[in-house]
Amino acid sequence: MESGFMHYGYVACSLSILVTMTLALIRAMLGPTVFDRVLALNMFGTKTVLLICVVSFLTGRQDFIDVALLYSLMNFIGMVALLRFSQLGYFGETESESTEVSA
Repeated sequence: MESGFMHYGYVACSLSILVTMTLALIRAMLGPTVFDRVLALNMFGTKTVLLICVVSFLTGRQDFIDVALLYSLMNFIGMVALLRFSQLGYFGETESESTEVSA
């Protein structure tokens, strides 16, 4: 009886996370500024990690936790790259920066 209750709890949690992800996507599309969109995409990535974890507990597959950790790392690196690009206009280091560092 308790496992059935937990199963329905995980399903309800998954559905609520999907609703939140949908709202984050709407915010990402309608966001008036770039930072609103970046924040919405970061929220979407975070909710995706949470959804993967809930599905992992729902299905009993513990290997999905590793996938969630990998996805969270990729989400973090992507957000840092996107913020760097939005601030500086490029991803990589220019020659003038490399000479300043070595000098």
